[in-house]
Amino acid sequence: MIAGHFGFAAAVKSRERATPSWLLFLACQWLDVVFVPLFLAGVERLEPVPGTKPGAYGGAVIYADYTHSLAGAVVLSAIFGALCLRRYGRRSAVVLALVAFSHWLLDLPMHRADMPVLPRDAGGLPRLGFGLWEFPVASALVELVLVIAGGLLYWRAAVEGRKRSWYVLGC
Repeated sequence: MIAGHFGFAAAVKSRERATPSWLLFLACQWLDVVFVPLFLAGVERLEPVPGTKPGAYGGAVIYADYTHSLAGAVVLSAIFGALCLRRYGRRSAVVLALVAFSHWLLDLPMHRADMPVLPRDAGGLPRLGFGLWEFPVASALVELVLVIAGGLLYWRAAVEGRKRSWYVLGC
């Protein structure tokens, strides 16, 4: 899921005007942003699902034990919020941390059972994921709904904001 994360960030922006859009869009992808260097360093990896075409949507099991474990997502989201605290204030920092964590929540229904609770399967807890990626049409529809809903909420807030600004200007 990529587009769905952006749809969620747009929906949040419709309510959080003080938080910069670019930061909301970065926050919603924060776990994947951190994943890239860890993947390139060989710390986290992708393994193709047998029987799927290379590069197919959802065609890999993702071993992202640090960025996509529940504990890792909580820590990385808190770090993101903390990095924004001084410049953007407490409210925006909390919103940004929650949007960063939403990545994990939105990935949960999509991923196969490849998202650990703790990194490296510490504690022997099961890996989580409901596997919607195994049904490409259904997962694409879920993403489409998130994008459309987020876009509509953002658009509505922008139109209302424009009306308010004209009223304030006395026009």
